[in-house]
Amino acid sequence: MTHPHRHGTHPGIVKRLKRAEGHLRHVIAMIEEGRPCPDIAVQLQAVEKAVTAAKRTLIHDHIDHCLDAGGGSAPAEMKALARLL
Repeated sequence: MTHPHRHGTHPGIVKRLKRAEGHLRHVIAMIEEGRPCPDIAVQLQAVEKAVTAAKRTLIHDHIDHCLDAGGGSAPAEMKALARLL
């Protein structure tokens, strides 16, 4: 049985993603209401930035706390993670 994999940054990441989720719902509503494309694009940019920041924080936290713990797959995992940044 696997146990939860949690770090100190996870609550903050969840908070960011929930905020992005709210923004995304707003973007969907904007599209359905027929709002101007430039306004929608600005809001989509905000959603994208929030998700990117959450991803970056998660990956950096993993590198700092999980890859330092050792293990034979660290170099391969580091390469895979670097592609996601």
